[in-house]
This record gives sequence, C-alpha cells and structure tokens, in this order.
Amino acid sequence: MPRTPRTTDPELARKLSRRNMLGVAAGATAAALLGGATTASAAGTAPVPGTAPAAGRGRPVLPPGRLGIQLYSLRDKVSTLGFARVFEELRRFGYDEVEYAGYSQGSAGPLTLAQLRRLTRDHGLRAIGSHVGYYSDDPGAYTFAQNLTKVLDDAQALGLKHIGTASGPWRYGATVDGWKRCAEEFNHYGAEARKRGMKFYQHNHAEEFSFATDRPDVRLYDVLLAETDPDLVYLEMDIYWAYAGRFRFGRRPDGTPAPFDPLAYVLEQPDRYPLFHVKDGERDDTARDGYRMVDVGDGDIDYQRFISAVGRTHGGRRDHHWQAEHDNPAESLTFARKAASHLHSLREKDC
Repeated sequence: MPRTPRTTDPELARKLSRRNMLGVAAGATAAALLGGATTASAAGTAPVPGTAPAAGRGRPVLPPGRLGIQLYSLRDKVSTLGFARVFEELRRFGYDEVEYAGYSQGSAGPLTLAQLRRLTRDHGLRAIGSHVGYYSDDPGAYTFAQNLTKVLDDAQALGLKHIGTASGPWRYGATVDGWKRCAEEFNHYGAEARKRGMKFYQHNHAEEFSFATDRPDVRLYDVLLAETDPDLVYLEMDIYWAYAGRFRFGRRPDGTPAPFDPLAYVLEQPDRYPLFHVKDGERDDTARDGYRMVDVGDGDIDYQRFISAVGRTHGGRRDHHWQAEHDNPAESLTFARKAASHLHSLREKDC
C-alpha cells in the first residue's frame, strides 16, 4: 500500500510514490503490521511513561547475530582502555556487531586499520558500519565531500559493508532545492561506495523531520527520500531522534497537524533501512524533544513493537542490524550491558 505523500508538491509526491512502488512488496503489509498495534505509539501519541510491553513467550524479537553497538557510546572507554578491552566486554555482554565512530583509541596507543580489523574479528565481532563527516570548510578534512577516496579506501580496508554519515543534508540550507543538491551528492557517494561493494547511508537526527523554509508544507525528510536513489542511498534510522522529530514537527509552521509514525517510514520501504540506532527516551512533554535520553530499557519507546514489525517484513530478520546507543551515558559499559540484556529479553507476543 503506497504511502499517501506528506507534501502538496506534485513533483515530490510523484517521486515519493515511485520510490514506494519500487521499494518493497513488504510495503504492502505496512497497514497490517501497524493495524494490529494498540500501543500509544501506533496511534500517534506518546506511550504512557513507566509502562512496558508485555514480555511475551515467543521467539526473541531480536534476530540472532544482529545486535550491535555504536562505539560513540563507549568513546571514553575506547580512549582510555583501548579497543581490545572494550571488545572483550562487548562480546561478554552478547554483542555481535560494532559500528565505528572513528578509528583511533586515544591514550591506549596508535593502531593501524589492519590491526583494528583484526582486533574486531578476533573478539568475535563484525564491523557493520562507520560514521564519517559529510562536509567541511577545510579542504583536508576527513569527510565525504573533501576526501571521498580516502574515506572509502579506509572503509574497504576495514571490510565494512556500510559506510555513512551522521551529518544531515544541511550543506546548502533548509530549502527544497538545497536538499536536492545534497541528495545529488549523496547519490554520488552511494555510487562510488557501490563500486566497492558497500552501501552509503545517512543517519538522522530530529531536525531532518522539520519543514523546508521555502515550502513549509514540505517535510525535508520526504525530500531526501524522494531525491535519493534507493539503490545508492540508504538510511540508518535513529529511532529516538525520529520520535523526537515526531514530537517537535508534528505540526507545520502554520500550526496545522502533520503527524507521522517513524515505523511507518520503515515499513513502507524496509530495504532502505539496513541499520538502526536503538536508543531510549523517557517521555517528558516539557523537554524540547519530548523525551529525555535514558539507557535502553529504562524509557518509553516500544522496541518490542518496533523491532517485531520490522522483523515481519520480507527478509526483516536477515537484512536489518540494530545498534544500541546512548549519546552521553552515565557509565558507558553499564549502559552497554543493560541495553544488551534488555534487547535480548524481548519476545514476540504472538508466535
């Protein structure tokens, strides 16, 4: 079932419809997958703080071998203890994959990319992706725009299947045309990555769900989806920031309602979302984002529902990777352990 375009721009609407039709047969099941959900998230309202989904008795929600962590969450430990010690702990906690946030380990001493690749593998972990900057004013910066070949060379040396950026498409402003220009550049990066057997991806924050300054009826995230080639540009949905975006940008600048469900974006084009960031938030309507970030399992985002629904798409338990993350955990290894324990404990309600 194609998504009803969330824009009155006829050209964008046409492209969005085309992307949806090309996207996935699984998109046709989106209504069924969402329709059975009775949580507040499915209804477009916040979950009740302090509530948790039923434990269930079915198979694990998390597909085997698909639990990862974004190493930005552990940057303090990587810097002081080094990758090897951190990887030892992650494997003990039950992680399968890591997503790099830089390739150095600070006071723990220098190491080569070959050494990092070997350390990762020797600790029973797979490197699933890496975050690199999009652009900089410095021509020597380690970014896609300034040093694409070097970025891809390094990703290839590490054996990565995905290489992406957590930078939003803001290089040319917040207009529709500005985002179209960024989409062209993303398509180029994706084409170059594909030549090397990798997928280029972009990781969202809340602001990607805001509206174009020159077209307040157009959500910028829809421009990104419409103008990027689905065979070249993939998305890593940061689920926390997507829900924060829903809270902040659920109305257009003129005040008219513009609700959306982050899960619906995924179910309509699941092949475009190989990677996810799993971070949690405690609902707080007084906070700017509508949530306050907490350890995974301590918040109100219904991951039983979210991961289960994605898992029921075609190839959903094979083609998606779930990376736990917390931007500023109180104690990073404690966060990592708690997140793994919580996500491994989730079970399907009906199996």
